[in-house]
Amino acid sequence: MRADLHPDDLRRLVSHALETTRATAVCPFHDEVVIRVGDDAAKSHALERAKRIPKSNGSSWDGQTLKDEIGRQLGAAADGRCPKCDAAQDTSA
Repeated sequence: MRADLHPDDLRRLVSHALETTRATAVCPFHDEVVIRVGDDAAKSHALERAKRIPKSNGSSWDGQTLKDEIGRQLGAAADGRCPKCDAAQDTSA
């Protein structure tokens, strides 16, 4: 487990699960941009990975809570490409 992963922080836990299963990736040029790159299998794998990471008190996150946060993060992610990189390419052409 990554040293900066805080198992009691739902947002960080889900972000970690999505990134490590290749469901999402951070743009290498814009670290504030998360890109949705995986398929449904990666999303399911991320859910299973998140379920297996216990909170600091040993308890688990509720499955529906994890599904909701995964859906929120995937919904907020850019689809397949970084929009900032695409905008930069459009102005340089």
